[in-house]
Amino acid sequence: MAIEGVLVRHLSVHVDERGRLMEILRRDDPAFRAFGQVYMTSVFPGVVKGWHYHREQWDHFAVVHGTVKMVLYDRRPDSSSKGEVMELYPGAHNPLLVVIPPEVAHGFKGVGTVEAIVVNIPTEPYHAGEPDEYRIDPHGGEIPYDWDLKDR
Repeated sequence: MAIEGVLVRHLSVHVDERGRLMEILRRDDPAFRAFGQVYMTSVFPGVVKGWHYHREQWDHFAVVHGTVKMVLYDRRPDSSSKGEVMELYPGAHNPLLVVIPPEVAHGFKGVGTVEAIVVNIPTEPYHAGEPDEYRIDPHGGEIPYDWDLKDR
């Protein structure tokens, strides 16, 4: 299912005998909104990082190593896709830019056998004293999603 305001775009990877190059986001890209900071985070296989959401911040995620199961949940009361769940598998074999609007809860789980490395370019810098980050227990049932492996 699609969630209103979420953009998912395949990224181009350019490979030659020296290695590879992948552009994630440029300021002249229609997906670009504002620059807050750039950070990377990682997740080990089988670990869930989530749920969280922001009230002001947009996120621009790309996975540059490994693979994650990225799940989004539209918790916005006035959205045409309220209550929808969206599941994506960005990673080295599926290079994606995932743009997530404010109030859309999101999280990811490391899948496969290696640590996954995720780059985010949020629209706002992180403020430790007053972060625009709100958390929901990933296994608490508030969001109708089961993070367990679905191999059947």
